[in-house]
Amino acid sequence: MGMIEKLLGGAGTVKAAGEAASSVAEVFVPNATKKLEAAQAAYIAALQEHGAEFEYIRPGRFDRIVNGLNRLPRPVLAFGIVGLFVYAMLDPVAFAQRMVGLSYVPEPLWWLLGAVVSFYFGAREAHYFRMKTALPKPPDALATPPVEENAALSAWRSLKKQDE
Repeated sequence: MGMIEKLLGGAGTVKAAGEAASSVAEVFVPNATKKLEAAQAAYIAALQEHGAEFEYIRPGRFDRIVNGLNRLPRPVLAFGIVGLFVYAMLDPVAFAQRMVGLSYVPEPLWWLLGAVVSFYFGAREAHYFRMKTALPKPPDALATPPVEENAALSAWRSLKKQDE
């Protein structure tokens, strides 16, 4: 380092040359650490904005009605099936006539009914499955950003391994 200092004219010049080289290098390869810091800041800002949106939720009459309607299909199907058994025991002849009427329903319509019911319940299960696996971070985790490895150092190590 002593010879470079003498050639360039002192420690300040060496430092300036190093800073110039790093700024030129950032033109071609962006600073990975700054990129990660910006991504983390954007993530925290998005979470805080999302939380602020739902901080004071007061569902109106329409929201309560729609939530009630969303809860109806399962009980209606369950009680409807039980009701069919009760109907079959109370009036077997009328029940048999209704079942004969069901035999005239075309097969593609049965497939369509099966698809609609399957997709409805499958979508509900998928929704609850996604909600259980992707839980949001608790508020305490937002205050302190996670400690991550220096991305620039990792990139330099991977380049060094490729050269070997």
